[in-house]
Amino acid sequence: MKLYNTLTKTKEEFIPIKPGEIRMYSCGPTVYNYFHIGNARPFVIFDVFRRYMEHKGYKVTFVQNFTDIDDKMIQRAKEEGLTVQELAEKFIAEYFVDADGLGIRRADFHPKATEHIDDIIAFVQKLMDKGLAYQAGSDVYFDTGAYEGYGRLSGQNLEDLELGARIDINDKKKNPMDFVLWKGQKPGEPAWDSPWGPGRPGWHIECSVMATKYLGETIDIHSGGQDLIFPHHENEIAQSEGATGKPFARYWLHNGYINVDNRKMSKSLGNFFTVRDISKDFDPEVVRLFMLSSHYRNPINFSRELLEQAQSALERLYNARNNLEHLLKDAEEKPADESEKQFLDRLPRFKEDFERAMEDDINTADAVGVIFDLVREINIHVTAGRSAGTIRAALDALKSLTGILGLLNRKQGSLDGEIEELIEKREQARKMKNWALADSIRDQLKEQGIVLEDTPQGVRWKRL
Repeated sequence: MKLYNTLTKTKEEFIPIKPGEIRMYSCGPTVYNYFHIGNARPFVIFDVFRRYMEHKGYKVTFVQNFTDIDDKMIQRAKEEGLTVQELAEKFIAEYFVDADGLGIRRADFHPKATEHIDDIIAFVQKLMDKGLAYQAGSDVYFDTGAYEGYGRLSGQNLEDLELGARIDINDKKKNPMDFVLWKGQKPGEPAWDSPWGPGRPGWHIECSVMATKYLGETIDIHSGGQDLIFPHHENEIAQSEGATGKPFARYWLHNGYINVDNRKMSKSLGNFFTVRDISKDFDPEVVRLFMLSSHYRNPINFSRELLEQAQSALERLYNARNNLEHLLKDAEEKPADESEKQFLDRLPRFKEDFERAMEDDINTADAVGVIFDLVREINIHVTAGRSAGTIRAALDALKSLTGILGLLNRKQGSLDGEIEELIEKREQARKMKNWALADSIRDQLKEQGIVLEDTPQGVRWKRL
């Protein structure tokens, strides 16, 4: 498998530290609000990467943190009249609601910053003991001037970063690029005791601490959005490698930005959307398919029109699956004829093409294309009268590939009693040639989001 490594700026063969195992850390949300579509992209993409590597037989240990203490959380908690802990608990629960809707699996570990204060203090002390951190008042800073190699991930040296950065004026820092590891308490803020006085962790330190605690001092993969390359991931490398003297992560994966209607997403522009907002009009699975329809490293444009296209594409996939399940109910267990054999001989090619796309730097766009090629073949060659074995093989192939991408999770389901009665009533009206009543019931069901299709095998239904 080839992966584009942000650290080396090249596409490299992926070789895990331990054969057959992958230790992966992905930056999670700061839980002060519902997460937006920009956050959703790395959550979806790296969920698919994890699924694919498990499909290939790897044991993947996946860690995604929750930042549950920072300036934004303190401010939002004040506005909401909540404690920071109450705010965090609320939005962690809401995170899982939206993540479940998007088909994002739980991480093996979801550590919180506030649960690792002692580990963070010990880590900061280790940096101080090595001369890589210093106390200034009640704060503790990482000394970028004392660490060789700062800027490797973003591809710039320290002097260029200092010249190009907009740095807040802070007389306490030795260097403009130094970053806070421990923040002294301000009036009214939550705080924990430390050797440097009461305070709380800086943002960057928590990921280094939790990644090394759960995965070891050198991990296989660290992932996140492109916006985290600098300063967050750059700082993680500096403090992690400064503390351990070992490489922190061997492969750094970053997804591209999301634009909205060809403009950068921004609250000030009024084009800022949370997944919760979008879920009012679209099934979150539509958002997932939309995210997977472009290569993860490319910028992606988000618009209602593109979501509607993704919605139509998703329905094509569901219709193909539901049609196969419907055909299978009445199919005979009989030998495949010659045309079926030719179709069955072609089926393995779709898995090969799918895996070839995924092995090329997680190219989900091409992988999705392979699935629609498969659907096209199925629609042409798997029809009424085909053997149960052929239909089953087609259904298994479709479920396998869509399952790796985390798609087609909805079940056909059973209709509630009222709708079942309406369908039966319509069937009786058709038998009595009461076409007006039959059409009226069809329209009534359509208003409820149920579409009927009359086939030689009987009536079928699907949800809009």
